[in-house]
Amino acid sequence: MSATIQAGYEEVPRDVITTARVYPSGFVHPHHTHERGQFAYAAQGAMSVSTAAGNWVVPSQCAIWLPANVPHEMQMNGQVRMLNAFVHARLRETRSLPQHCCVLGTTQLLRNLMTEAVQQPALYAPMTRAERIMALLVDEIAAMTPLALNAPLPDEPRLAALCRGVLEAPSMTLSLDEAASRVGLSRRSFTRLFREQLGTSFVAWREQACLIEAVARLNRGESVTHVAYELGYGSPTAFSTMFKRVMGVSPQRYLGGEP
Repeated sequence: MSATIQAGYEEVPRDVITTARVYPSGFVHPHHTHERGQFAYAAQGAMSVSTAAGNWVVPSQCAIWLPANVPHEMQMNGQVRMLNAFVHARLRETRSLPQHCCVLGTTQLLRNLMTEAVQQPALYAPMTRAERIMALLVDEIAAMTPLALNAPLPDEPRLAALCRGVLEAPSMTLSLDEAASRVGLSRRSFTRLFREQLGTSFVAWREQACLIEAVARLNRGESVTHVAYELGYGSPTAFSTMFKRVMGVSPQRYLGGEP
């Protein structure tokens, strides 16, 4: 059962409240909610986030946006330094903040703003530098581009059970025919229902689930070759090609091993 975290910052009479905290590897925040929207930036380490709607992975130097009152669980992959901006729910519409959970890239400006914002007092005075930093911070959050690092879950119970199973043990070797058989549908009916539910194909969704697991594993220090074979790719090259197509960089560059 989810519970609303009643931390003091929730009731601070300011539109934006920022916090900073370091978590050990493996630390889990059980399902909880916030009355404000949460922008959680992984300044160090990576996070895995789950909601009723799906799973997300947040690489280092990226962030996740969670609208107000969305139950979620967070797990830390490696030691994580998390910088948070809790934004009053009324700003979601007026400042064009995301309507749904999403992983966001960050810019140098946004990262600098977060670093500066967490140093400001919670009760910063109106019409001051601190308030202007918070206002610009919200503008920058709204301007960020979502990254394809989530695997949404369907409403249909049979498909939902299948997808949860795949997220627990993602593999590129799970074929379309095998997936259809698991839910007792023909290949054609399964394909049609899956697309109706999620707006994408099972093959594309399966790849996304594998990418989420891959990013989490890479952030835990596993090698590219090990991750590729563990997730059922035919070769590290095939895995790297997929990774670069979606993430924009090779796994080696993502890990900082290439210039």
